[in-house]
Amino acid sequence: MGEKRETPGRTRGRSGRGISSPAGEENNGKYAAKGKGGHMPEKREQFRKKDYFSALYAVARAINASLDPRQVLEEITRCVVETMGVKACSVRLLTERGDKLDLAASLGLSEDYLRKGPVLLEESGIDREVLQGRKVWIRDVRKDTGFQYPGKASEEGILSVLSLPLTAEGKAVGVLRAYTGEVHEFPDDEIRFLEAVADLGAIAIDHARLHEALKLRIDLMARHRDRIDDN
Repeated sequence: MGEKRETPGRTRGRSGRGISSPAGEENNGKYAAKGKGGHMPEKREQFRKKDYFSALYAVARAINASLDPRQVLEEITRCVVETMGVKACSVRLLTERGDKLDLAASLGLSEDYLRKGPVLLEESGIDREVLQGRKVWIRDVRKDTGFQYPGKASEEGILSVLSLPLTAEGKAVGVLRAYTGEVHEFPDDEIRFLEAVADLGAIAIDHARLHEALKLRIDLMARHRDRIDDN
């Protein structure tokens, strides 16, 4: 049996697998940052908080500057990798049929890994959990039976993965993943940062959807007016 995975927010149960809380809830100190005495040094903590603020500001500016959600999602993956120092980041969006997750943006992953195959919900128990609004942490993808492509991930040099939902209007529309090349327990500040950028990504998607709906409405009104003018 594969190694069980935990989900940030709850302690490990007797079965070896934690049950996640909905994204956005407190993490109960489960992943307190490690340092002397179990705490992150104050100067380092202040530096990281400043980096997080700058990264979130960059994403917000991207949302304001572009109606193309993919540009915003690409900015999100860049900010996650550069700010957190993780190996890679990706964003996948749920298809209209709701049966798979299509790649929308990524940074740090090879073309070979990205071409590994479709991410199908029926074969990815992790993504089914995430799309229910949960955060899912995998300690070691090589030993987790819920990860769809463990062999490819191992070849890519991926060990730990944290996945979070992108939620718009109370409905999960995609998945944000952060990948590390070593076993990594994500501390609370990293989890909160990822939740924030996931929320901004969902806002960008919703913003684009509303713009398209408004554009369609205006086009229909213009066509109706032209028909009236022709009569």
